[in-house]
Amino acid sequence: MSGKRQDYISWDEYFMGVAELSAMRSKDPGTQVGACIVSPDNKILSMGYNGFPKGCPDDEFPWEREGDDPYETKYFYSTHSELNAILNYRGGSLEGSKLYVTLFPCNECAKAIIQSGIKTIIYADDKYGDTSAVRASKRMLRSAGVELVLYRPTGRRLEVSV
Repeated sequence: MSGKRQDYISWDEYFMGVAELSAMRSKDPGTQVGACIVSPDNKILSMGYNGFPKGCPDDEFPWEREGDDPYETKYFYSTHSELNAILNYRGGSLEGSKLYVTLFPCNECAKAIIQSGIKTIIYADDKYGDTSAVRASKRMLRSAGVELVLYRPTGRRLEVSV
């Protein structure tokens, strides 16, 4: 063999793949979201997925999206992947880092992203883009100078056997 391999995956494929793999840890029956935070020199700093906080057993809290009482839905209890990734980081500052996420962040996560110093968001899906929460998110992120990048899939199939 002469020369290096040419069919290796790109950084974007790698980090979005990690975010996708992280999403597979979510126990949410409706939406599984994963996130991966990366340093400016392409080192993984943290990962997260949507789920309940530590110490809140998955079988004792509701997973329902709708109900007569919001207390009985998942929204009061679940932590989004982006916030989990930020909270999971134990290494100091996230200033200047990139966030790879499978779903565009909501307004609450946008606040944490801005405050943590993340400067770029690479997102795979924006299916809630017309909601007030995501519109507010984009407004804040743009105002704070956070770069928003839609991930462009290469069509390459990545497979992991475990």
